[in-house]
Amino acid sequence: MTSPRSLPYPLGATWRDGVLDVAVYSETADAVDVCLFGTGDEPTEERRVRLTERTGHVFHGLVDGAGPGTRYGLRVEGPWAPAEGLRHNPHKLLLDPYAKAVEGEWDWSEDVFGHLHEEPETLNAADSAASSPRCVVVDDDFDWGDDRAPRTPMDETVVYEVHVKGFTQTHPDVPAEIRGTYAGLAHPAAVQHLVDLGVTAVELLPVHQFAQDSHLLEKGLRNYWGYNSIGFLAPHGDYSSAGDGGGQVAEFKALVKALHAAGLEVILDVVYNHTAEGNHLGPTLSLKGIDNGSSYRLVEEDEAHYFDTTGTGNSLNVGHPAALQLIMDSLRYWVTEMHVDGFRFDLATTLTRQDGDAEVHSAFLSLVHQDPVLARVKLIAEPWDVAGYQVGGFPARWSEWNGKFRDDVRDFWRGEAGATGALAQRLTGSPDIYEGAGRSALCSINFVTAHDGFTLADLTMYEQKRNEANGEAGEDGESDNRSDNNGAEGPTADGEVTERRDRQRRNLLGTLLLSAGVPMILGGDEIARTQGGNNNAYCQDDEISWFDWEGADTDLLAFATELVRLRRENPVLRPRWYGDEGAGTRSVRMLRADGVDMTPEDWADANGRSLGVQLTPGEGSEGGAAFLLLLNAADGPVDFVVPDAPEGRWRLALSSDPEQEVGKEVKELFVRDRSLTLLRSA
Repeated sequence: MTSPRSLPYPLGATWRDGVLDVAVYSETADAVDVCLFGTGDEPTEERRVRLTERTGHVFHGLVDGAGPGTRYGLRVEGPWAPAEGLRHNPHKLLLDPYAKAVEGEWDWSEDVFGHLHEEPETLNAADSAASSPRCVVVDDDFDWGDDRAPRTPMDETVVYEVHVKGFTQTHPDVPAEIRGTYAGLAHPAAVQHLVDLGVTAVELLPVHQFAQDSHLLEKGLRNYWGYNSIGFLAPHGDYSSAGDGGGQVAEFKALVKALHAAGLEVILDVVYNHTAEGNHLGPTLSLKGIDNGSSYRLVEEDEAHYFDTTGTGNSLNVGHPAALQLIMDSLRYWVTEMHVDGFRFDLATTLTRQDGDAEVHSAFLSLVHQDPVLARVKLIAEPWDVAGYQVGGFPARWSEWNGKFRDDVRDFWRGEAGATGALAQRLTGSPDIYEGAGRSALCSINFVTAHDGFTLADLTMYEQKRNEANGEAGEDGESDNRSDNNGAEGPTADGEVTERRDRQRRNLLGTLLLSAGVPMILGGDEIARTQGGNNNAYCQDDEISWFDWEGADTDLLAFATELVRLRRENPVLRPRWYGDEGAGTRSVRMLRADGVDMTPEDWADANGRSLGVQLTPGEGSEGGAAFLLLLNAADGPVDFVVPDAPEGRWRLALSSDPEQEVGKEVKELFVRDRSLTLLRSA
């Protein structure tokens, strides 16, 4: 029998055929050691094993006496020359970039920095092992049973953006020992809420292993959102009820399996644009000490510093094959091994910047486009970074977070002058952005709120942000509410103000779920979750961010559920293409309150605050009912003349006005101030 041999791929620590094979990429290293610390039950003193084989720029070798559960790290020998972009320091215990599980956290002593604080050019010889987490060797075996990806078509998709911990941390029907974990989100009580609401996909805020920020810990805060990745293949250990000793991998897989069984897809919010290692003054945790120049974009002719388009101190070097390989290997791993159904790319524009400018034919986009594994999953871009805005600039294969939808819908409902024309574009799938490039409305991920900003409830309660708890003197977060708080600030208000707020919440949810494109609901908006006016709760791992299930607005939940049901059951509300002929199409009429088609003069009227939108199935489409959406953002009522229904007569299907009677026949309708009403042909 032939003895096993080490392989240069896959990278990382792979347990196969009873042996551990470790492979590490570095163009600039002189030597790589694997540092072993035993298992969680039987920790040992550090034992170093040098990787003696080398294929191209990959150091690799077989490691005896190590298997699933073994804790390990890396030490890399090589030149220390920051001015040349070289930051090797064998005194630092480094995370394997391909680690599948990580145990522990950094204590942020000076030990974990490759340089001295007072002398950034000088190598820091203090050993960091006692201050650093460990990688954990993982056995990939898992009983997936009959797991099957839902493969929900984009036109039927309703996305629910949610935080793993916050969703169940206070859920009364989830056992206390698993609240706030992957297992908690997989619990039947949690899954049932999603199923009852009718969403089809959960978009999880970052679950890649991320690092806590030292400046937050010093203030008694924590990185809650998780946009500080350090392990692109490892599920974050803090979200595991099994602990972070490797059990987080199987627990995450069990979550995906449970959601799939309920017909729900899993989309990951992924942060490949930067890592937690920061700039030239940041710590040396992983890639910086393994191969700094291949991993990060360095300033040309000043390689001691980092080119930063993310606002975090560094940007991944997507012009280099090694960095691209890490991203692609990570994406394929989460699809093939973890069974996820799609990705939302944080600051995706940074990933298209090979030489500085965003490029539609960048290597990253080209690799993704041709990859057969990624061909079957959803790809969603956050189409901007701190250096530029790229909505509409991604290839047809991609969908995009449509920030213009958020801004224009908010402007309309707060009564902004001249907002009606822009609203019409957003209601019909933003053809002004996508149609000219041959893209469809399904490229637009529509949202009115997201994790970054006010919740829906706070959007209608607060005119100004209230971020003092973040410890930044209220200076953080966007300052513009871009909606109407309807009177007195805060949750306490008289009956008239409260009722108007309720209408605005329904108006915003209604516009979102009745617009062409793919709607994304911010988790908790359906039950009026509040953050007390904090519109940047990234560091609030507490009641500010967690769901308040006891205080849920069940009436709003019923309204949101009915909206999702109407959308699901009526293809005319979720067209696949612009135009009025062919499958997945519809005809659209834009109407004034007197029932006459809108004219160029009407669109140019800055005082216009109302609009009627008639939606009729197109020739060759799935057929079904027609709808008439009536919107009034004015401060007073509007008397709408209702045109003849294409077939039969109009009946009232839904309204943000509680005084409207659902099911009644409608020939003319008095639409009150700040309200939305939907009619359906009988």
